[in-house]
Amino acid sequence: MNSLNSAVKKILVIDDEGDILKVVRARLEANGYKVITLDGGKSALEVTKSEKPDIILLDVVMPGKGGYDVCRDLKSDEATRQIPVIIFTAYYSQEKEVEMKSALASADDYILKPFEGQAVITKIKLLLK
Repeated sequence: MNSLNSAVKKILVIDDEGDILKVVRARLEANGYKVITLDGGKSALEVTKSEKPDIILLDVVMPGKGGYDVCRDLKSDEATRQIPVIIFTAYYSQEKEVEMKSALASADDYILKPFEGQAVITKIKLLLK
């Protein structure tokens, strides 16, 4: 393994639900990732530019700026467009709509809540290759 692959990967998690942030942070840190959290999308672009995460987990429904809008902002900015974004949402009954809207926002993948922790880790590993 080269030194680039062995570096600790940084993940930005954006969700307005504190319990979700705690659970996701614990799971990711237990798997060796450095985690930064935001409780809303308003400052996501600025934080992404300053922190330079390797990947972003982004909730859809948040007060103020929603996840799809945040994703579009990230993917349209030269400084952040290459960072993979995984959308996650509780709208599991509308998976086709989530899939379509995620694609339209240029998200790299999506996960439905409630999610199994290992599924998140697997998707992250695939996108960080």
